[in-house]
Amino acid sequence: MQTIRSVFKCAVAALLLGVAVFSSAHAQNIETEELLDKLREPDLTNWEEVENEIWKRWSESGSPTADLLLERGREAMAEEDWTTAIAHLTALTDHAPDFAEGYNARATAYFQAGLYGPAMADIARTLDLNPRHFGALMGLALILEETGYTEDALSAYRAVAAIHPHRPNLKDAMGRLERQLGDTRL
Repeated sequence: MQTIRSVFKCAVAALLLGVAVFSSAHAQNIETEELLDKLREPDLTNWEEVENEIWKRWSESGSPTADLLLERGREAMAEEDWTTAIAHLTALTDHAPDFAEGYNARATAYFQAGLYGPAMADIARTLDLNPRHFGALMGLALILEETGYTEDALSAYRAVAAIHPHRPNLKDAMGRLERQLGDTRL
């Protein structure tokens, strides 16, 4: 569980301090950054469209092979075939080690398979490559909550809210943990 805390602390530090170390080949472009900034707007009515465009951009590796492996991994996840999904996504991360979405997708497959340690390692790598990856931060929050790290989970949910305040179920999760902790701060 020390690994969980280490990953969490690194993620929050990167987010709060604005430290973003990206591979130059896969740095998020200005348009994606603008979409992420727009997503934070509290009165955004088309947030789902903005979110979908961000996911689309994050899923573009620039390599047909990597894109195919991501597609195959996601297809296996849709069929709840976690072993096959992990195999495809491992091939993807081997082929494109600086592609954040490969690690995020594999983290999801590991999480669904109940393999929290490898999921946390992939979340850490995703956040190393893309500190504003709200999906990875949400996964981190879910694992922290499920493993009993309530305060850390609440902090992770708050980190998600700082990037994507419209995220479905986010306010409910934060409220639930605030009640558990007796924390009424917003």
